Amino acid sequence: MAPDDHDIQLFDLAPIAMWIEDFSGVKAIFDHWRAEGVEDIAAYLHADVSRVATCSQAIRLLGVNRKTLDLFEADDRDHLVANLDRVFRDDMLASHINELTQLFNGKREFASNTVNYTLSGRRLDIQLRGTVLPGYEESLGRVLLTTEDVTEREEARRREQQQRRYAEGIFEHSPVSLWVEDFSRVKILLEDIRNRGIEDLRVFTDVHPEFVRQCMSEIRVIDVNQATLDLFRAPDRHTLLQRLSDILRDDMEAHFREQLIELWHGKLLQHREVVNYALDGSERHVLLQFSVFPGYEADWSLVQVALTDITARKKAEAYLEYLGKHDVLTKLHNRAFYTDELNRLERKSLRPVSIIVVDLNGLKDANDQLGHDAGDSLLRRLGEVLGEAVAPPNCAARIGGDEFAILMPGSGRADVEAMIENIHRLMAMNNQYYSNLPLSIALGAATSEPGETMEAVVRRADLTMYAEKEKHYAVQQARAAARRA
Repeated sequence: MAPDDHDIQLFDLAPIAMWIEDFSGVKAIFDHWRAEGVEDIAAYLHADVSRVATCSQAIRLLGVNRKTLDLFEADDRDHLVANLDRVFRDDMLASHINELTQLFNGKREFASNTVNYTLSGRRLDIQLRGTVLPGYEESLGRVLLTTEDVTEREEARRREQQQRRYAEGIFEHSPVSLWVEDFSRVKILLEDIRNRGIEDLRVFTDVHPEFVRQCMSEIRVIDVNQATLDLFRAPDRHTLLQRLSDILRDDMEAHFREQLIELWHGKLLQHREVVNYALDGSERHVLLQFSVFPGYEADWSLVQVALTDITARKKAEAYLEYLGKHDVLTKLHNRAFYTDELNRLERKSLRPVSIIVVDLNGLKDANDQLGHDAGDSLLRRLGEVLGEAVAPPNCAARIGGDEFAILMPGSGRADVEAMIENIHRLMAMNNQYYSNLPLSIALGAATSEPGETMEAVVRRADLTMYAEKEKHYAVQQARAAARRA
C-alpha cells in the first residue's frame, strides 16, 4: 500500500471526527484587515459579528472522515457540505472568534470550546482543536481540525452549575439567617480532652470555663447570607465578621456551652432559643438550629446554623405575660399578681411583712362631674406616684377600681413610715402640676405579728385605711356645710 493511501486510510478510520480545511481565504481577509490597520482582531470581530461570518464562509472544506459523517448525521461528504450552514450557526459564530484570533496572532495550533449542530438539529458541545499542517504555515492552505463531542460532559457541568446556582440562590435569598461554618477545630479540641480521660464535659467546663471560650474562638465562619446582614443590621459581610463579639455576647457563652455538651454526646442536629444583638445594640431573640452537613460527620468541617428571628413573638409573649400580671391603666401589678404574691408570702417564713392599703379619694365625683377621662387621669397619676415610690423587693398593685396595695416583705414599721412619707412627698410634687384636680388618698398600714396570717394583716390595714377615709369625708362634709352657711 502506498504511503498516501495508508495516510488516507488512517484519516478515514480515526476514532475522532477530523476535517481537512483550506484557510487561505481567511488568510487573505486577515492580510486585508492588517493593511487597513487592524491590530486587536478580537475587538474588531466582536464589534461586528458579520465579519466572523465572512471568515467562516471563506473556509473551504477539503475532506472529512467517516467519524465526522457519523457525528453530524450526514450520508456522505456532499451531503455534509451542502448543509454546513445548519452545522455552523448560532453560538458557533461567537466561539469562532477565539480560533480566528489565535490564527491572526500567528499561532499555528489553536483550541476552543464551541457549539455545532447535527443535520437533524441536535445541539453538540464540541472541543475543537486545529493544527496548520507542515508546509502551509504561511498560506494556511491545509489545516487539520478535530471535533470531539463533549456534550455529555458539558451537560453534566451545566447541570452541576445549575444545581450550584440553585443551592446558592436558596442560601442567599432565604428569608432565614443562614451561616455556613467550620467546626473542625472544635471537634479536635473535644477529642483531645476525651483522649485525656475526660468523661463529663459539664463538670470539666464548670472547672475550666475558659475551654468554652477557646472553642468559640476556633469556629470559622465561611459564609452568611443577606438575611443575616439584614437581621443584624450589618452593611456587609466584612463588618459583620469583624464585629461578631458585639453580636454574640452576654448569655451566648452559656448557650454555646450547652451546644458543646450536646456535640460531646453525638447530637449533630440541635435547636435552642438564644439572644443575640444587632450591631445597633438592639436585642434579637432567635431560634438557633444547628446541623452538621451530611458527609461531614467525621470532621465537622461544614455545618449550617439557621437563625429564625422570633423577636416579635417574644415581645408578644412578654406583653401577654405583662398583661396577665399588670394593670394596663396604671402600669402597676394587678389583683391576680397581688393574690399570688400574698399566697407566696404566706408560704414563706420571711417575717415581718408589712402591707399598705391605699384608696383614691374622689374618683366617683371626678367621673360624675368631669367624665371618665378625668377619673382615668387620677388613676394614672397615682400609679406613677406609687410606681416611683415602690422598688423591689416591694411591689405595688391596683386591686380594685380605686384601691391599691403595697406589699413589703421583710419590712417593719420604720420602713412603712418611710414609705408613707415618700408617697406623700411624691404626691405633693405631682399635685403641683395638676392643682385643678389634686390627688387625695386614704392610707392604712399594718405589719405582721408573729403567727399572724397575711389575710389578717390585710384586714388590719384595711380597717386603718377605712378609718382615715371616714375622717376625709367628715372633713369634706364639714367644709361643704360651712360653705352653705
